[in-house]
Amino acid sequence: MCGRFTLQTSLNTLGEHFLFDVPADITLAPKYNIAPTHTIATLIWNHGQRHYGRMHWGLIPRWAKDNTMAGKMINARSETIREKPSFRDAFQRQRCLILADGYYEWKPDGSSRQPVYIHHQDHTPFAFAGLWETWTPPQAPPDTAPWWTTSIITTDANERTKNIHHRMPVILAPSDYDTWLNPQTNDLDYLHRLLVTPNSLNQMDEFTITPVSTRVNRVKNDDPECIQPASTQQELF
Repeated sequence: MCGRFTLQTSLNTLGEHFLFDVPADITLAPKYNIAPTHTIATLIWNHGQRHYGRMHWGLIPRWAKDNTMAGKMINARSETIREKPSFRDAFQRQRCLILADGYYEWKPDGSSRQPVYIHHQDHTPFAFAGLWETWTPPQAPPDTAPWWTTSIITTDANERTKNIHHRMPVILAPSDYDTWLNPQTNDLDYLHRLLVTPNSLNQMDEFTITPVSTRVNRVKNDDPECIQPASTQQELF
């Protein structure tokens, strides 16, 4: 699964890296402990271009009667994404990128679990494959702004991460960004193949697995100390 991640990269740098126009009236504070229900940075396809926006992490299907499902819909399993009613329609035409520069997992360590931080050595940002949906409370006034909600797609862990957790987020290769985002891409078999377990994280640069302190376990802790190594031991993908 993917339950925590980071985005400390500046908005201007994200715009340069992911090739989108940075909105003049938006700021983005560095985040070191992003958790479910938080507002997160995303890209969608809008008039033939990548468009930056903010979404609620925890997808709410448009037919939901309330927002209680959001906390249970932070991840979408790639294996069932084409059949599950909550994700089926979004997979066909409402796909997004979720921007990150690292994510956390918890490796079993005896009777406890050791948090680890998975990231590029130079903290270059990357993108999770995601789905989005808009939701409006059924009894809301007609002019109520909809919630923009999203879910991170996960797949089986690859050989280098399965000893930490049996699932991992799908990290897309930059060459696949536009194909994934474009709602006119209707080859669902091809899109689904992008979500299979990557042997080398879709041939992206090497990632580092860094043990970090249990400070990250508490959501209220959101500072650079969350990503500081707990020891000097590191392991490369």
